[in-house]
Amino acid sequence: MKCIRCHGLMVVDDLLDMHESYLSMWMRGLRCISCGNIVDPLIHRNRMRQQRDAEMNFKSGKRMPLLPRPAKAA
Repeated sequence: MKCIRCHGLMVVDDLLDMHESYLSMWMRGLRCISCGNIVDPLIHRNRMRQQRDAEMNFKSGKRMPLLPRPAKAA
């Protein structure tokens, strides 16, 4: 599988989640060996939901609000 950010190689990795619960939780995910991008089941599900909602809004003709651009560093 290729990384969506840099098109590098994604490898299976065991991830430790220490912030979402009072007990640490292990999960399996994918990590890019080039840029470090991580995709786990929750990230993947949220991206799919966001893409589905954007497609539905596009088909219905709804316009998405424009977000302000971040300020450029001096």
